[in-house]
Amino acid sequence: MFSASVRSVVTPVAIARILLGWGAVAVLSVASSLFEPPVAAPLLVGALAGIVGVVLVCAFGVVHEAEHLARRLGDPYGTLVLTLSIVAIEVILISAVMLGPGDHSTIARDSVMAVSMIILNAVVGLCLLVGGLRHGALRHNRAGTSTYLALIVVLSMLAFAVPAFIGRDGSYLPGQAIPVMVAVPALYAFFLVRQTGAQADDFREVDHQAAVAEGDSGRGRVSAGHRGEVPARVGLLVVTVLPIVLLSHDMATLLDDGLGRLGAPVALAGLLIAVIVFLPETLTAVRAALQGEIQRVSNLCHGALVSTVGLTVPAVLAIGTVTGQPVVLAESPGNLVVLGVSLLLSVTTFAANRVTAVHGAAHLTVFLGYVLTVFA
Repeated sequence: MFSASVRSVVTPVAIARILLGWGAVAVLSVASSLFEPPVAAPLLVGALAGIVGVVLVCAFGVVHEAEHLARRLGDPYGTLVLTLSIVAIEVILISAVMLGPGDHSTIARDSVMAVSMIILNAVVGLCLLVGGLRHGALRHNRAGTSTYLALIVVLSMLAFAVPAFIGRDGSYLPGQAIPVMVAVPALYAFFLVRQTGAQADDFREVDHQAAVAEGDSGRGRVSAGHRGEVPARVGLLVVTVLPIVLLSHDMATLLDDGLGRLGAPVALAGLLIAVIVFLPETLTAVRAALQGEIQRVSNLCHGALVSTVGLTVPAVLAIGTVTGQPVVLAESPGNLVVLGVSLLLSVTTFAANRVTAVHGAAHLTVFLGYVLTVFA
């Protein structure tokens, strides 16, 4: 039985993803000297497109395995595996950019801000729109979404607003960074303990009958015939995510070179990284919305944002402290306004007993406003 479950996990598609990812790593390790800036424009475009393509393929593979684990383990545990897998990729890419050549003091701020806008407005808005159009008004677990939004408000304040007033040039001073590096992971860890323990029911679908109809009644129980599946998928997930780690440095270098030649806004690099990382999870969230699982949408989206800020901010502050690099986190007044509107709209939307397609349209419109600020 164990061998059969493992064979069902290690499919030809999964093997192909692994070979593609590690093959790209091997090619770049042999030809790394060709991609040191300045790179000829045709080679730059081709190499960057190839690396981004491989990263996306591997990212979809990671999400595929994490989503199966999520279905097997049940919410909120399974969704937590999925969000942490995606956030790990985000942190890796940001760290790779920071440790690469050039001045990237704002890459963490730009990336986390982009993630916040993509999740709070683009992904949530799209999910509410398609879910509302297909199912009408949808009920969510207000205790769970309220918990997410409470943490998002506090973490956003520490990430984007506080350093603008108490820091220097938008950065925390060393003595200020240390308390933040301690407080943020502590709050996030406390949240995880409560989410997976005493408050686990707050993050499950409200309508149990609908959940049973969608096949959720079997979640969270691993039968004897499937005991080999969980470790096999975890192993496959790790083997698939490692090429992303190894390719991230070259992707960051080429992306920085290409955007610099185009004279593109600095914040665009963060937006592109966020889009690349969260595209697979966006499709997962949209599928959940089409099935009427609006609490799963919240778990995926709001949970991912809590994890992103809760892990990225301490990580980049630690890198800045160790390397002596400035880490600019303070946002511009314009972006703080957009962020504030996004948070206010999110609280207003999920304070209702049911969410609708109109709520989704409102979130998508706010995302349009954010895009306009990036290119302003």
